[in-house]
Amino acid sequence: MKGTIIAYIQISLAMMIVGSSVVAGKLIISSFPVFLASELRFIVASLILVPLLLWKEKRFPRIERSVFGILFLQALTGVFLFNIFMLYGLKFTTAVEAGIITSTLPAVIGVIAVLFLKEKLSRTKVIGIVLAVIGVSLMSILSGGGGNVSSLFGNSLIVGSVLTEALFITLGKAISQGKAISHKVTPLTISTIMSVFGLILFLPFSIYEGMSFSFSTVDMVDWMNILYFGVVVTVLAFLLMYQGLTKVSASSAGVLTSILPLSTVLISFLILKEEILISHLLGMLFVIAAIFILSKDMSGEAKPEKAITY
Repeated sequence: MKGTIIAYIQISLAMMIVGSSVVAGKLIISSFPVFLASELRFIVASLILVPLLLWKEKRFPRIERSVFGILFLQALTGVFLFNIFMLYGLKFTTAVEAGIITSTLPAVIGVIAVLFLKEKLSRTKVIGIVLAVIGVSLMSILSGGGGNVSSLFGNSLIVGSVLTEALFITLGKAISQGKAISHKVTPLTISTIMSVFGLILFLPFSIYEGMSFSFSTVDMVDWMNILYFGVVVTVLAFLLMYQGLTKVSASSAGVLTSILPLSTVLISFLILKEEILISHLLGMLFVIAAIFILSKDMSGEAKPEKAITY
């Protein structure tokens, strides 16, 4: 029970950080091109994670060949495609609207977990997912959205980021509980591999953008945003998410992702001065209710096998 509560806290903190990354991303794309910004982020993260992994494990852990394919799919969906959809989407829509759309993550992850991980949804979890979806509907329908073609295009890209993030979390659950491989891989190892994969995937595109980019136009605040993306969003959020996924089901983690849009909307209001409507507040109440309902279903979690920690 205690381990499950800690896992909920870890995933919740990870989602708060990811929510803040939407706002940070909105700021970053005003100064950096998308691929270059993402490459710089993963360079920073890899410079931290690789030495940390070697220090903790004394050597690079041996991993089955089959796991690299799954990890690559995770990197392709939740690292490469997610960042492309999210950052380009933020060029055409507001951070608040992006936060609203990402509220659909719980429902998407719940469906994927049932279809591919064969998880059973308890009545309580179904209620939690339904409440989260109601919250999305209230925020989306009542607020009315931007209504123009540019906003519609941007929102469509954000929907793409939701789908790729859902796949990322579901694949992460399969790996963290050893369903896809014969032994578990530590959260630190997975996070390091994700970061290195991200660095490799963005490298060719970032080189192309970097050749024509004037780095002299970047000020200290812009570099601090890159550092935040690399250290907090990539290193810290990845570690928290993978540690949490070793102890809770993917569907429960999916409901906890409802925290992501709450974080995005609130930080957008505080930092970007974007407007929060009554519909946003009503939607947030339903999302918070969903999280509360989920916390009452902790006894329904299957006991995880003993995880390898670091």
